[in-house]
Amino acid sequence: MEIRQLKYFLKVAETLNFSEASRRLFITQSTLSQQISHLEAEIELPLFEHSGRGVFLTEAGKELIPYALKAVSATESCMDHINDLKKMLTGELNIGVTYSFRTIMMDTMIDFLKAYPGVKLNIIYRSMEELMLMLKSRQLDFVLAFSPLKFDSEIDSRVIFSNRVAAVVKDGHPLSQQQSARLEDLERYDLVLPARGLQARNAFDKLVDRKDLHLRVKVEVNNVDIIFKLLHRSNYVAVLSESTVLHEDGCVSIPIDVPDNRMEGCIHVLKDAYIKNSAQEFIRMLCQSTSILMNFALKDIL
Repeated sequence: MEIRQLKYFLKVAETLNFSEASRRLFITQSTLSQQISHLEAEIELPLFEHSGRGVFLTEAGKELIPYALKAVSATESCMDHINDLKKMLTGELNIGVTYSFRTIMMDTMIDFLKAYPGVKLNIIYRSMEELMLMLKSRQLDFVLAFSPLKFDSEIDSRVIFSNRVAAVVKDGHPLSQQQSARLEDLERYDLVLPARGLQARNAFDKLVDRKDLHLRVKVEVNNVDIIFKLLHRSNYVAVLSESTVLHEDGCVSIPIDVPDNRMEGCIHVLKDAYIKNSAQEFIRMLCQSTSILMNFALKDIL
């Protein structure tokens, strides 16, 4: 049973005239009669009775009308919805974000919602490991995170910006006037670090690996907002990516001067997976916004 056949059936039921129905459908009468015959053969009951007085609906034809109307209406609604998805007038977008990217996400999220108010955004904050598992199970459309430490053949990663691991302090802290910081400088202060497993922590651990340092780690936490609250109320030094501090008033980042101090912000998608239009547009806007933000950040540093 095809939707086209149901549409033809409904037009004949409306006009009770094959010639008039074929004219309104812009098909030949023979094509219309053939399709109605196929439909009757499939349900094994006649839908119309032909007599010298005209065409009449049979009992089966009368019973089919409400179901045919529902089926045709549902199909048309489905196509309307698909067309809206193409135009990004509706739908949902599932985005995974690591904690370091919360400020970078905000500007793009606001701009996207203004441009496409019919699209619902589902923003998931997790560790990179958790987000990658969600991406592979197709719970997410894409992930915004730093580049992974290990290559994953199932994931395509596109670099959208580069930044560094930095010492982050409140305004007025002794480190806040420096253009850069050495790892040895951190030995003089109490530290608050991201929890193990988070990307900034992984990058920092790699920088200090096998170095004879005596770091005073006082707090480890997996929430960036808590880290900033601690910084505002103490002389602690946090170790985060430079980009984390964007839009965080009262705090400054001082890049750590050490070789190979580089963190690449990436868009991660499932390899060979279909990327919906809304995801492509959000990524485009994110790349544009990130470029502007990082340029401003670079000017401030210089």
